Amino acid sequence: MPEGSAHLVIKKGDNEDYDSEQVSSQSSGQQMSVDDFTGVGIKVSFTGKSNEMRDMQQLSGGQKSLVALALIFSIQKCDPAPFYLFDEIDQALDPQYRHAVAEMINELSQKAQFIITTFGPDLLKYGDKFYGVTYRNKVSSVRSVTRDEAMEFVEDNEAQNQVAQTTTTTTAMTTA
Repeated sequence: MPEGSAHLVIKKGDNEDYDSEQVSSQSSGQQMSVDDFTGVGIKVSFTGKSNEMRDMQQLSGGQKSLVALALIFSIQKCDPAPFYLFDEIDQALDPQYRHAVAEMINELSQKAQFIITTFGPDLLKYGDKFYGVTYRNKVSSVRSVTRDEAMEFVEDNEAQNQVAQTTTTTTAMTTA
């Protein structure tokens, strides 16, 4: 989200967020040790307003997915891996975020390979290789498909909004 912002926060033992300014202003002058911290959390605002910062527990499933992807993409920009494997990352995303995630993956695919399974059309726009996985009689088979065949499958899947019990097809796409 262009106007969004997020902060990683360190959690203290009493489940409060660590505020470095508050601790440095304490008159006791005690140093905090690693043992005083219990983990990290994320506070996020989708509007960019600091008074609207929310904890992860307060977000919808789609918003949580978006924040998780943003964290992965941030790490990727600092310390890139050669490839990423994502399984239906767009499934829980709110519709307005799917296109933004697809564009971000397209941008990042210049420096890494992304292998993604999806039932949605947004990610297919940027793929360069597509595979259909068919499951029949307890046997899976994989075959290369065209972009149009992949798009037809996901559009049919959206229209039906259900997957047949005897045949399941997943369209996977890769970008190099």
